[in-house]
Amino acid sequence: MTSHYYRHFLTVIILGWGVFYNVGAQPKEKILAVVSDVLSKGDLSTVKVGGYLGERIDDCIEHRVKAQDVHHLLEPFYDKTETHRWQSEFWGKWMQGAVLAYRYTHDPVLLDSIKSGVKGLLGSQLPNGYIGNYSEAAQLQQWDIWGRKYSMLGLLSYYDLTGDRKALEACRRLADHLLAQVGPGKTDIVATGNFRGMPSSSILEPMVLLYRRTADKRYLDFAEYIVAQWETEQGPRLLSKAEAGIPVAERFPHPAFQEGDGSPAEKWVLSGQKGYEMMSCYEGLLELYKIVKNPEYLSAVEKTVRNIIETEINVAGSGTADECWYHGIRNQARPTYHTMETCVTMTWMKLCQNLLALTGNPLYADQIETTAYNALLASLKNDASQIAMYSPLIGQHYVGQGQCGMHINCCSANGPRAFALLPQFAVMQGDREIVVNLYTDFSAEIALDKTRKVNIKQQTAYPLEGGIKIRIDSDKPEAFTVALRIPAWSKGNSISVNGEILDGVTAGTYFKINRTWKKGDVIQLQLDVRARLVRENGYASLVKGPVVLARDNRFADGLVDEEAQIVEKDGYVELIPVADKPAGMWMAFTAPLIVGVNPADNQPEQIKFCDFASAGNTWEQDSRHRVWIPETLNVVFNTNF
Repeated sequence: MTSHYYRHFLTVIILGWGVFYNVGAQPKEKILAVVSDVLSKGDLSTVKVGGYLGERIDDCIEHRVKAQDVHHLLEPFYDKTETHRWQSEFWGKWMQGAVLAYRYTHDPVLLDSIKSGVKGLLGSQLPNGYIGNYSEAAQLQQWDIWGRKYSMLGLLSYYDLTGDRKALEACRRLADHLLAQVGPGKTDIVATGNFRGMPSSSILEPMVLLYRRTADKRYLDFAEYIVAQWETEQGPRLLSKAEAGIPVAERFPHPAFQEGDGSPAEKWVLSGQKGYEMMSCYEGLLELYKIVKNPEYLSAVEKTVRNIIETEINVAGSGTADECWYHGIRNQARPTYHTMETCVTMTWMKLCQNLLALTGNPLYADQIETTAYNALLASLKNDASQIAMYSPLIGQHYVGQGQCGMHINCCSANGPRAFALLPQFAVMQGDREIVVNLYTDFSAEIALDKTRKVNIKQQTAYPLEGGIKIRIDSDKPEAFTVALRIPAWSKGNSISVNGEILDGVTAGTYFKINRTWKKGDVIQLQLDVRARLVRENGYASLVKGPVVLARDNRFADGLVDEEAQIVEKDGYVELIPVADKPAGMWMAFTAPLIVGVNPADNQPEQIKFCDFASAGNTWEQDSRHRVWIPETLNVVFNTNF
């Protein structure tokens, strides 16, 4: 970590008790001594994302978020007969995505659903404060506390939107009930639920957020208690194992299996490698760091995230198999059961976005872009009616089954949150600094301070093409900085302002233009979106800019699983755009491949590829796809055998 980022994220804003934090409808939230974010996420209501990405965001909101029957999500909270399942997570996941979507669209129909959902949840709360789906005898077991976490997060997101004190009070009563059951001298948090207590102890995040909104020290004390229990013999040791540099796939021993053990997959999952729940704990630890400023906490999060980047996140920007870390990078070309759970995709994006805001490190922005354009877009069915549980790099997409006796599953509830994160990621703000992260058509109004606003409009065919035009409109000349993210993979880049070429553009950084801007100033950015050849363990894949490409048998140009050599020069592959492509397909190209083991005169054929998000998006057998092409061994030119 550079000293630049270190100075920024250790900057502390000390605010008095009478100072209030304004969010949405400006609820009165008390802020204590809090480590400030380097970048703020801004006002979603002033951002409008266009282009293909914007269309998919709109589709997801219209056909997945708004189409959800929120009353169906409330049924388990009134039954309260559960002993082991996780129905209670669905309401909180949907609510968070719906609130973000409403901040973006201000759709009154969606707001009515949100209000109805909150009213219904509050009506299910018991006199002792409990909100959940478990019977009294089964409370604290399995997914009970995990579900309470999502109820707290959903209530807090609604409170931040509306300032409704009833929602905050209900959240407090829910937290107080848990404090009466769990803690020193009571049940141990890491002894509850599954996966070494990680799902239960991920309630750390809403506990810290509740403390920030109430200044009730009991919630902060409970948060510190949770982190302390991680380091006990029974806990997951998320601090010490991160500090020791233990890869996330090796933090717990792979269990031995014997005949009659039941489900081997379930036993492996229970060993503690569960990716989604582990990251959820680190999300809470990051929030706690902002309050207590313990550098060990931030270090544990950043070291774990770096390890995930280096060992797990595949070419499409996600990871896990059977929802667990498994050294995903080195195994990504192998057909693997249940890869890239959408809950993992969403949580990875959110964790990276929070680290980006805190540190200003563009590494995390690059990760979000890759995930958004590939794993996330691939999870959404072409008609946007469903979100896949898994998005394999080979094979077919399948309709995710309902879970827990309901007409929804964890990923259909959770995936919309990731789509709704993108507008606030597109353009962020620093100290008199506008930070452009996402390259697609968008417009935004940025408040430099209480009286000065700047309009920014971006036009581009990216990532199909590399040219990006950004128009800055300020009513009067203003001095501020525009920071442009230069992706680490983009090697040939150029930037000009009003036709004047600027020097010093470096991949993997923010290029900062500090000048006095006036109405009509234009930035021209050119990124290198040539198709790159990526190799892994005898397989090859094509990546154009941030977009992974795949074969799809709808093209009917050979077997998608056939071995081949992709013809490249200096690591790049020449693509030819395809105009006539199947319905619902975003991008299509031909690439030169020498196909099979008996090619005629070793002459390449032009084989069709599409973007990974479009590959298989009919979710039918007619749309088998493949990202990783098995490379034919040529012993004449390759002696590595």
